[in-house]
Amino acid sequence: MLNSDQTELDLAPTHSESESVFSDCSTVHTGSIEAAGAVGLCAPARMEPGDAGKKDLQHLSREERRRRRRATAKYRTAHATRERIRVEAFNMAFAELRKLLPTLPPDKKLSKIEILRLAICYISYLNHVLDV
Repeated sequence: MLNSDQTELDLAPTHSESESVFSDCSTVHTGSIEAAGAVGLCAPARMEPGDAGKKDLQHLSREERRRRRRATAKYRTAHATRERIRVEAFNMAFAELRKLLPTLPPDKKLSKIEILRLAICYISYLNHVLDV
């Protein structure tokens, strides 16, 4: 409890008080809250209406916070869009490579591994032609 000489601000903060009042602190302070703020060790947290959910996530590990963030519909939609763009670019690159490779018949459908193997053979053939 408090003596008549002490105020609440003179007491060292407990773990929960330091989380709710000073969100930017990276170390536990043994001095008073006023002294910690005076030397610039912590900045008072601005509590906004949406911060209640953020405060609940502070006790979670980095991996768990990442898992929860990735579980949101917005994140999944954005990730799916990025993946779709990546796959389309990948397929376009294979189509461009396929156009450069000679095959009989020329419009024969080849798998990606066949395109790569044929490209390797064609490059080695062109090297052989240059060497002769």
